[in-house]
Parts: sequence; C-alpha cells; structure tokens
Amino acid sequence: MQLLQDILTGIANNVFSQVPILIGLIALAGLLLQRKPFETVVAGTVRAIVGVVILTLGVDIFTGGLVSFQAIVSSAFGLEPPTATSTLNDFLAGTGSAVPMIIALGFAVHLVLVRIFPAARYVYLTGHLMFWMSIVIAASLVEVFTDIPRTTLIVAGAVIIACYWTLQPLWIAPLMRRVVGHDQFGLGHTSSTVALMAGYGSRALRLGDPVKHDSEKLKLPRQISFFKDINVSTAVIITVIMLVAIAFADSGIVQEQMAGSDLLPWAWGLTQALRFAAGIAILLFGVRMFLAEIVPAFKGISDKVLPGTKPALDIPVAFPKAPTAVMIGFLSSTVVFLVVMAVFATAGWFVLVPPMIMLFFGGGAGGVFGNAVAGWRGAVFGGVVNGVLLAVGQWITWGLYGDTAPELGTLADPDWFAVGWLLIGAAHLLAPLGGAAVWVVTGAVLVVTVAVLALLGRRAARAGTSPATTAATTSATASPTAPASSTTASSTTVSPTATTPTTGGTHE
Repeated sequence: MQLLQDILTGIANNVFSQVPILIGLIALAGLLLQRKPFETVVAGTVRAIVGVVILTLGVDIFTGGLVSFQAIVSSAFGLEPPTATSTLNDFLAGTGSAVPMIIALGFAVHLVLVRIFPAARYVYLTGHLMFWMSIVIAASLVEVFTDIPRTTLIVAGAVIIACYWTLQPLWIAPLMRRVVGHDQFGLGHTSSTVALMAGYGSRALRLGDPVKHDSEKLKLPRQISFFKDINVSTAVIITVIMLVAIAFADSGIVQEQMAGSDLLPWAWGLTQALRFAAGIAILLFGVRMFLAEIVPAFKGISDKVLPGTKPALDIPVAFPKAPTAVMIGFLSSTVVFLVVMAVFATAGWFVLVPPMIMLFFGGGAGGVFGNAVAGWRGAVFGGVVNGVLLAVGQWITWGLYGDTAPELGTLADPDWFAVGWLLIGAAHLLAPLGGAAVWVVTGAVLVVTVAVLALLGRRAARAGTSPATTAATTSATASPTAPASSTTASSTTVSPTATTPTTGGTHE
C-alpha cells in the first residue's frame, strides 16, 4: 500500500503539477498514436513544451508584479490581512498530504468517465488547477469530517474531483465555442463560474450586441487611439495605478517589495508596469505556439484511445481572441473589488486582501466571455461580477476554512467558492449520519454526474448527432445574436493560429 501511495504521489508531483511535462507527454502520445514520422514527433512534442514554458514565463513575469502590487495597494488603504491559527502549509503537511494521491486517482476516474460516456468529451489538462481544486475538496471534507480516515479522504476526494473535471468543461462549452469560434478545445479553468455569469448574465440583461459593441472594434478619439494596442494600454494603465498606489502606501512596504533595488520608487513602479505588459505579450505568444501543437497532436488520443475527445485547457487560450476585453474585465474587476474592500473596511466587517492574480485571470475571463455575448458592455459586466464574487467569496470562505486552510479564501477563483460551499453545505446537512455521510455525499455527486452525462448522451442520440455536434448547435443559440467570427469558424476547420489576432502582445 505504501508503494502505491509513493507511486501516485510521484506521478502527481512530477507530472500533474509540472504543466510542461504533462502537456509534453500528451503531445508525444498523440503524435505517436498517429504514427507520425520521428522528426515530426520530436518537433511537435518539443514545440508544445516550449510553448507552455513561454506561456508560464509570461505568467511568472506579470504575476510577480501583481504580488507586489497587491501588497502596495493593501498598504495604501492602510489594511492588514486577517490572521488565522491554521495555515495552508500546515494543512498540506498534515491531512492535506493526501492531495497528490487524490489528484492521481481522480484523474484515472476522470478518464474512465470520459471513456464510458461519449457526452463527456473533454479531458481536463490544466495541471496546476488540478492541484488547487483538489486542496479545496480535501479541505472541505476535513472541515466537516474532522477525523475522516486517510483512505476515505483519498477515495472520496478523487471521485468528487473527477466529477468536477468531467462536468466543468461541459457547462462552459457553448459559451467557449462562441469565444474561440470553434470546438477544437474546451476550457478547463476554475473561473468558469464567472464566465457563465458574464455570458448568460449579459444575454439576460441585453447589455449589447456582440458585433456592434465588440471590444476589439471600439472607436476611440485619435488622441487616445494608442489604447487599442494591448501592450501600450496595459503599460499605461498599470503604470498609473502602480504610481498612485506607491504614493499612498507605507514607504517601508514599498521598500520591502523593491527588495533592495537602487531605483527610486517611481522608477521601480514604472519598470514593474512595463514588465507586466511584457509578461502579457509573452503569455499570448506562448498560447499561440502551444495551441498550434497540442490541438493536432491530441487528435491521436481522440482517434485511438478516447474517441471524440478534446483537450480542456487553461483560460489564457481564450485571451488572444479579445485582448482588449481582457483588460476591460481586469480593470473593472479591480476597481469594483477595491470599492467593496473600502466599504468593508469602513464598516468594520472584514479586511479584504486584493487578490490581484485572480482579479486578472477571473476578470479577464469575465471580460472575454461577456464580450462574446454583449461586446464591451458585457466585458465590463463580467469584470464587475468577478470583483464582487472575489470580495464576498473571500469574506465568507475565510471563516469556512478556519480549521484547515483559510488562505483558500484569498487565493480563490470563483469555482472554489461554488464547489467548496456546496460540498461543505451538503456535508453539514448529512453530518448526523456519522461516518456514512461522506460516502452519501460522494455517491450523490457521482450519481448526478452520471445522470447528466447519460441525459446529454440520450439527447444527442435522439437528435441523431454526436455530443460534440449537439454542443455546437447549442452554442449557436447561446445568445440572441451570434458574432460573425463564430459563423465563419463553424463552417470551416481552422487552426488555432489562423484565428489568433496578431495585435497584443498560473496559482493561475
């Protein structure tokens, strides 16, 4: 038993938590299954890995700046983050050490579900979020069932996380197709809740037309037309925000974030803003390179091993489709969060910490998906939704995980809140059942998942189409007006790079 645990832990730590290795292995397997020539296998595998590495470097560059920005903004508001008796590190060193085994076993269960049910057509490949979402589920179970046996935690956690990985790309699939214009890959990211709310909320509120109000076609006065270039707009906007925050922040905090730099604070803030813009440009380049290799390579797995499947990938794969919407979503998300943070501080309710990384990725997701349905107005709405969710969610979640890892409240994406709250609520409701409650919760999650997959499969069979075709049809009616780009993409098979704008240029 110990040997098996060591093997599963090794796989989780060295494959799933190392995204370039995971993607490289997937690309290698796909190309080998297609019996591609040796030189094509090597070149395709290496390019896929390098694309992910470039993407990761871009993320590392600008998230480093966001972390500093987070500390400086908090200081500018005169806020001290809340403290807790238990920490995430303590949890991972103790009961949470089961997380790697939850990931490895959960991925196996996920693949079984995908293989059995044709409707479960996406393979979740966002490795780092496999880790974080598994922590959320493990902490949720431990919060309610304090003395849960390790084996029970592993098995129950694996089944629940496998169901999430299987269903999450499906519920966002219609909107995802509207965003990217095709169905060659899906979205595997824990911002799917805000993406759903941004897309369908924009439609329900009739905020705008996706073609007429497209954020990428905004007409600006000549004097500020430079904002159409995502690199320029990012650098200018972040510079202004950073310099204002530095002006009001405690000088000691600023010097701490500068880490011994000889630059003056304003010059350091300027360089951080420019690095932020450069990081986004690098990220978008890495996305294009990565998609150009992983999509055709995955065809081998789709044809030979898991028929009809597509890869579900990280949220940056959607960003090149509407980079302006990403910035609109990020900025509106940040402004709203800071407003709510000030309200909370004034009222003395809770000290919120601005989670800049989640504000960027979640806000960007809300912006892109809102824009796909209602143009720039939808992008603003998506950012607002993300800002509110992160603020209120942080307030509620910090208390829910007080005995395990309260930091999950400040590090969270919206899906963490949705899944964690539902799981804790259901577990508390069934707690009188004692030790059997965890199995009842797990069984219920599995039954619901199987029922959904069976229903989707039956619906596709009645329509005489494959589940993928059914999803494509559904996405075409996801909003009152389909954008022209979606119509064009659905009529022909295009490569990811063919539809990627050349302008503009991960916890997330």
